Amino acid sequence: MTPDYPTLFFFEVGQWWDYAFLLFAVFALAFTAWLAQRSKIAVAAVFVVFPVLLTIFWWPHSTVGTESAGWFPIVKQYSALAGSLSLVALQFIPKLRRNKWYLMIPPAILAVNIAEAVVRDFQCFGIHGVDPVQGMVTWGGPWNIMNGIAGILNLLAISGWAGIFVSKKEPSRAIIWGDLTIWWIIAYDLWNFAYVYNCLADRAWYSGVALLASCTIPAFMKWGRGAWIQFRAYTLTLWSAVILTFPHLTQDSMFAHRSAHNPTAMFIISLAALLVNIGVFSWHISRIVRFRRNPFKQELYSDTPEYVELIKNNASDEDKELIAKRLGITPQEAGYIK
Repeated sequence: MTPDYPTLFFFEVGQWWDYAFLLFAVFALAFTAWLAQRSKIAVAAVFVVFPVLLTIFWWPHSTVGTESAGWFPIVKQYSALAGSLSLVALQFIPKLRRNKWYLMIPPAILAVNIAEAVVRDFQCFGIHGVDPVQGMVTWGGPWNIMNGIAGILNLLAISGWAGIFVSKKEPSRAIIWGDLTIWWIIAYDLWNFAYVYNCLADRAWYSGVALLASCTIPAFMKWGRGAWIQFRAYTLTLWSAVILTFPHLTQDSMFAHRSAHNPTAMFIISLAALLVNIGVFSWHISRIVRFRRNPFKQELYSDTPEYVELIKNNASDEDKELIAKRLGITPQEAGYIK
């Protein structure tokens, strides 16, 4: 399992341009997602025009003979694209925001994507060498089991989609899902990075570090707080398209940055993912029990200081009324009125 190149625990040492390109990828993905959040022209370009043209004229040829060949990467691209467009529709079709069935689409897509990765983690437990499915070196071990359990806990801690609303602030019209708290996001990031590192090791530099940073950094900023789901969907869609368009970029170009295939690193990151997700899930259950809230019909955290600020600054008066009503109190009592 020892690579024949110098490593730094998780990854190879690489060249300075690997790190520069990582930063560029983070910025480019986050900025494009930010732009798509605010502009119909950007949405039409990156989520409609470019995918259609590339599907017809480029993607059928660009991936031949690469790790991105076959139908599966195309399906993953379009499933991510469908998720992004479902969020775009929430921004621009107001009546969908009051449709309880439509509001189940974002959590359903999120849950399915987590479940798919969990299954793959468990499958990789028995692989020691070149993965016949992905064609990449994969070393299975107890880390796959730990991280698979972490993913299940993360999935079970999804709640509060009934409270998804569109910010009243122009021009962002950010989609706010407050029950995906900062701690849930951290737990998701640890789990997702561990999954990519365990199962898609040589893609983890960009598909793990860069992709997760591009949606998590905005969620920690004041201007992106609460809108993680939108940044995650948009950046995932954009990155999937980049990989299909330039499949050699992360495979064998000068910017490719290989994994260290370090079992200690796999164990540590998977253990961290498991422990943090146990903590988040335990808190999730305690909120349900202590406040007798239904995670399928109510928000669990809409009375916490962070969530109250989100609602106070972003929700319309009608949204404030609906959120408070689900708590059985008035917006004034909930602290939603400035």
